[in-house]
Amino acid sequence: MMDEPEMVQAVHEDFIRAGARVITLNTYTATPSRLARDGQADGLEPLQHQAYEIADAARSACASPHGPVQIAGCLPPLVASYRPDTMLPYDDCVREYQAIVDLQPDVDLFICETLPSIEEGRAAARVASRTDKPVLLSFTLSDDDSGTLRSGETLGEMIRAVSEFNLAGLSFNCSLPEVITRALPNLQEAGIPCGAYANGFMAVDALKPGGTVDVLSAREDLDPAAYSGMAMQWAAQGARILGGCCEVGPTHIARLHEDLRHAGYTIAGLI
Repeated sequence: MMDEPEMVQAVHEDFIRAGARVITLNTYTATPSRLARDGQADGLEPLQHQAYEIADAARSACASPHGPVQIAGCLPPLVASYRPDTMLPYDDCVREYQAIVDLQPDVDLFICETLPSIEEGRAAARVASRTDKPVLLSFTLSDDDSGTLRSGETLGEMIRAVSEFNLAGLSFNCSLPEVITRALPNLQEAGIPCGAYANGFMAVDALKPGGTVDVLSAREDLDPAAYSGMAMQWAAQGARILGGCCEVGPTHIARLHEDLRHAGYTIAGLI
């Protein structure tokens, strides 16, 4: 985003043309803790503002043939993905999320995503819920068959803990699609719109705090047809918020969009 902002805008436009109704600010790693760790603490404000300008420019430059496009603010894990053991103390999480939210005033909604533990999810949802924007809260699941968050906490515990918030949706993301398929029925207990957007990694154990996804391997069996087939299962299970995370590109979204329309679903944004 710093060196080739036109590439980021082009990716946003590719997803819009593919049928995406929600695009997310490219700020997943632009948190106070991550930037300070990398010696770029003064980059928080300019990066947050630049991300919105790029997304808004993409939306303006690429009129969607499928309907209005919404821009989502991003509240990610503050220190590292998939690692609940790196979570900051709760009050520090709240302060960092507040700093991010304050720099995303013009978004249409907030997505609190890839959260590995209940407490970090609660911190993000608490701050986002202070605004007048809709909030989607999304957790990442263990890759094994435990049916738990990456913290080991159960889905029942999570649902009870987040019931205090007036959420627009509750979902799972950046997890193996097969794991999401098994866990998704549990979200029905929340009584609010549920959803899913999986990743296409073989495994995530190799990713360490401060590292990049270059160390991870992408699955070769999740082509657009295969991914859409899994997402259509989620729709059949009651999911109403669908998309893609890491390694899921515009061609996957285009196929999913086509399959949803062919099945008779009405496709709209979150608001």
